[in-house]
Order: sequence, then structure tokens, then C-alpha cells
Amino acid sequence: MKKIVILLFLYAGIVFGQTSQSIKISPEATFSVITCGAGNELYSSFGHSAFRFKDPVYGYDVVYNYGTFDFDTPLFYVKFARGKLPYQLGRSSFKRFVAVYKYEKRWIKEQVLRLTPDQTEQLLAFLETNYEPENRDYKYDFFFNNCATKIRDVIRENFDNQFIFHQDHLPEKKTFRDLIHDNLDSNSWSSFGIDIALGAVIDKPVHPDEFQFLPEYVFKAFENATLVDGVTPLVSETELILAAPENAHVKGNFFLSPYFIFSIIALLVFSVTYLDFKKGRRSRWLDTILLTVIGIAGIVIFLLWYATDHSATATNMNIWWLFPLTIYWAYQLSTKKQEKRKLWIIPAILLFLLLLVLCIWIIDFQQFALATIPLLFVLIVRYVYLLYYFRKLAS
Repeated sequence: MKKIVILLFLYAGIVFGQTSQSIKISPEATFSVITCGAGNELYSSFGHSAFRFKDPVYGYDVVYNYGTFDFDTPLFYVKFARGKLPYQLGRSSFKRFVAVYKYEKRWIKEQVLRLTPDQTEQLLAFLETNYEPENRDYKYDFFFNNCATKIRDVIRENFDNQFIFHQDHLPEKKTFRDLIHDNLDSNSWSSFGIDIALGAVIDKPVHPDEFQFLPEYVFKAFENATLVDGVTPLVSETELILAAPENAHVKGNFFLSPYFIFSIIALLVFSVTYLDFKKGRRSRWLDTILLTVIGIAGIVIFLLWYATDHSATATNMNIWWLFPLTIYWAYQLSTKKQEKRKLWIIPAILLFLLLLVLCIWIIDFQQFALATIPLLFVLIVRYVYLLYYFRKLAS
């Protein structure tokens, strides 16, 4: 379904059949900001924004959409993972655009802008020029350069100082992570994955302009904007184009949630550790699996931080409890031969790193996923036991 949606968005039939310089429009032509509701998939959880151009006299009804990309791009998935996939300005008929959202049961709202004929013509020329093959690609960034921020940036580039965007509708003391959590169930795998993959850079307070990486705040920004007189609303009319149930963060099955699953894992690890303590042994299989998984996760975080262009994956303090070197230590702890060595230093280092993570969390430098609580607790228990076990062997 996702590919069908993208292909529909990429539809670029002969809407005008003319160059941007020769398009004729009537005084009744209008531009609108289109805001679309959230969907059930992660990629659609934050909604969508686009421009609509409509001229009832010449029969134009077109959507300009900065949220498209080409599946035929060479090394598509590699570029996507590395943050190097170019996004594009797409152009489609409004009818096709609505059909996609009707199929996905997502609402569409329209804000008709109070533009003069000259401003309408200027904006159309800009978008048509931007749609030229050599101009339509841009480097996507989820927070700073996406389909929603493009709406703001296009208006600002074309009509700087001609409109006033008031800020009295904005909440106070929000971070990027707060705004993400506002749109996701905090005990979902999507939320957990985002909290693990994204770093401390998204825990800084959001500047008023930066709220508009979310389409809902683009809608609110235009809803509260005025002409230069400070009184006349920029939006002349708001209309519900397509009705659909509001996405009210439908709760998933708790028994399949990350917090519950990790709690079960923690209980199993704790039980094995208790039996190891009672019998004076060490379950090598458990330590090998545990440290290997942690090490692989740490390597992924390291690569997201240093080997991609994603701005939000930098300064990720999850790397201290998902430490990449544990994959090497997993190998060291996998056989009996190493137990003759002084390996107590490994759990000592891991305990120190866990303490560091807790300090980072307490001082609010970075917020961590709530589902990590049972994992951090059981890791502390296991590492303390390993420290005790290896110190006992060394004595």
C-alpha cells in the first residue's frame, strides 16, 4: 500500500501542458494550505502538508507536495538509511491526492490564503520553477526540511514581511522529543525505536519556528497569521475537505508492547541470575546472547551517529548502555578459558556506563525510552553478579 501511495503522489500527468511562464490564470485563482490527518503507519503518524492551486475559470486543481521520493533511485534503501535519499516536489491532481487519503481514512483540511492576484501568480511561478526536473530534488530532514517546513519556507521566501505569523498559540517548554511523543503512544514499538535511534539533539527546547516540522503546527501558524495590518486574517476560509476519525493514539495490545516484553525478558534474566548465584555458577549462554545483542545495537547507534547525514541521530547517549565493544566482550565471556583471567573489569566498566546513563537521564541531558527501565534494572543485576563472580574467581 505504501508504494501505491507514493506512486500516486508521484503522479505528474500533464496538468497544465504549458510552461510556468505561459500559464494563464484568472483573478479567481487561489492558493490553499492543505493539512492531512495522521495515519496508522509510522511514516504517516505525523500528518502531511501541501499546497493546493485552484482556478475554477481555467479548470486547474493541482496539489504541490514536497513529500515525494522515487523508489527507482539507485541504492534506494542505503541512501534512505544514511539520510541521503533526495526528496522531491511532486505535482498531482487534487482529485488523485484526495483519493489516497480517502482510502487511508485520513482527514483533509484546507486553508484558503488571502493572496492578491499578483501574489497568486508569483507563488505559482515559484512552484512551477521548483517543479522543473533540475530543481525539484531537495535534501530531506525530518525536523528542519520536510513537507511541512517547506510550506513555511516557500511563503517566507516569496512574501517575506508581507504577513505576520503570531506565536501566542504555541505551548511553552516543548522539546522535539516531546512533540514526537504527542503523536505516538509512548509504549509503542515506534516510540521505543525513535527514542533509541535519536540523540540528545532532540531534547533541546524548540524554537517557535521549529514547531512547524509538524503539519498540525503549520495549520495553527496559518490559522493565527495576519496581513501586515495585524488584524486581517491571512486565511480567508477554512474548509474540511475530507472527514475521517481523528487519530486518537489508539492503544496497541499491552501484552505485545515493548515495556511488557522487556519486563518478561528482565524477569527471565533475573531468574537465571538468581539460580546462578544459588549454585555458584555462570550461565555463559545468557551472557553471550545478552552482550552480543547489546553490542550489535550499539554498533547500529554508532553508525547512525557517525555514518549518516541524519541530524537527529547525533549525540545519542544510548550508546553508553548499548556499548559497541560488548560484542567483543561477549566473545571473551563465551568459553571457560577466559575465566582464568581477571575479567571482573568488564562488568565493572559496564556498571560504570549504566551509572553514567542514569546520571544523564537525571540531569535531563537526554530522555530515554520508558521501556528501557526494566532492561536497565536487570542489566544492573546481571553486571553486579558478574562482578561478584569474577572477583570471587580471581581471589
